[in-house]
Amino acid sequence: MLVFFIHSSISGQVEICDNGVDDDNDNLIDLNDEDCVCQVVASTSLIPNASFEDLNCCPENKSQLYCANDWIQASTPTTDLIHLCGWTGISEYPPPRPFPDGEGIIGFRDGRFSSSDTLDAYWKEYAGACLINPMQTNTFYRFKFDIGFVDPVISPPINVSLFGTSSCDHLPFGLGDAAFGCPSNSPEWIKLGEVLVSGGAGDTWINTFIDVTPDTDIHAVAIGPDCDPVSNSNIIYYYFDNLQLIDLAAFDLQMTEHLHPCSQDFTLSVPANADFEYQWYLSGVALIEETNAQLSQNYGEGQYQVRILAGSSCRVSTAYDYIKPEFFTSDTVVICSDESYTLGNRDLTTSGFYIDTLLSQNNCDSIVSLNLKVNGQSFDTIEVSIAPGESFEFGANRFSEEGEYVAAIPSSIGCDSLFLLKLIHYNIFIPNIFSPNNDGINDTFFPLSTSSEVRSYTMKIYNRWGNLIFEGDQWDGSNLPPDVFIYIIHVDFINSSSNVFSGSFTLVR
Repeated sequence: MLVFFIHSSISGQVEICDNGVDDDNDNLIDLNDEDCVCQVVASTSLIPNASFEDLNCCPENKSQLYCANDWIQASTPTTDLIHLCGWTGISEYPPPRPFPDGEGIIGFRDGRFSSSDTLDAYWKEYAGACLINPMQTNTFYRFKFDIGFVDPVISPPINVSLFGTSSCDHLPFGLGDAAFGCPSNSPEWIKLGEVLVSGGAGDTWINTFIDVTPDTDIHAVAIGPDCDPVSNSNIIYYYFDNLQLIDLAAFDLQMTEHLHPCSQDFTLSVPANADFEYQWYLSGVALIEETNAQLSQNYGEGQYQVRILAGSSCRVSTAYDYIKPEFFTSDTVVICSDESYTLGNRDLTTSGFYIDTLLSQNNCDSIVSLNLKVNGQSFDTIEVSIAPGESFEFGANRFSEEGEYVAAIPSSIGCDSLFLLKLIHYNIFIPNIFSPNNDGINDTFFPLSTSSEVRSYTMKIYNRWGNLIFEGDQWDGSNLPPDVFIYIIHVDFINSSSNVFSGSFTLVR
């Protein structure tokens, strides 16, 4: 057992940092105790959005890498973004399933055939990104990635190459030149490294890496095929996923998930090295006998860390927050009164809101919210407004008078639904007399209504001989002598219905 920097407590005891015991009785155990000092190393990739999950749009076709945030179409020949939210790739070159990490990958070609079946040997497709932090001169880095192979013909062995540049301003390169080739054909770019990868029989993902020690600071990278022209007689196509660029010290502490997080056998691991001593912790407390690169079992939710000892070096990973995901769904279901609906282990026959927790395919909790409606058990209320003189069809009947009406109406699932109709009239009042004598009372003629019910109206006034004497919103009598006049008023209501009202009124003075 290892003892770190040791502070003497009042009792003279010291904290042993890997036994799961509060040795110095300060209520702090193992890594939670300040006695246990060890360098915390973050294993964050310098490449942003490493698995193409952070999107600003879902791809709808090829050549849409711009939908993935932080990625740049580095070359004039365009890489393809494939994501399960939208476009899922070229049908002739299906990507291996499942994807290594998440729902997004990119596809790229090395050479192509033009419309005249001529081989473009220098057509090379690259994806590029500005690094979150620059690669430092003379620092050891590992570029780790997954590459997907379709089959031995479409995806033969390939030299995957990593290129770098001192400024993000050099992305993209070779603008407008489809035959520019690889980035290092530009003086601003250098090749950092390459690795030969074979997909064997195909339909597979290969996880591999390139170790790099740059001799200058690198601020942006491009990933794709090597610089040599291709000579194949067919299209060559590959896929990338999970592009990680981390200094090698951090790679030792990079955790890998095994199985789905909801599986009872879910565990974590870090890259194994025979020269290292390992100790795993949960919430800062040592897990006894967990001293290998991979956890032997699932200890439940919490913050996991691993400590690595190598000679006099002590390093601890940043915390991995393990929380079993929960999925929430809601649904509205309508059944007939002689039927039931099964939710979990319950057979439901009564209208209401129900919540249950079920297990999904991966053993995750799926919390289901159900709004169950049983036809015939309760009324659905409909409130309808119509103009006086209009009617409303309800079930097998039409109603024109205000009131409440009940009807059983056949539903789409084959049984009757009960509805309560509340029918009301729009409140339209048209005076039968008005007196335009400037006394402030009944000086103009117009229909009276609740402003919230009427969208607009037009009014025409005729004399007793049928001559149109006014058209507009309000009539002031036009200095005519007392008489009987005819109105025709067209009203548009807020429910998009309309009605025409006509009748007579008397002008008095």
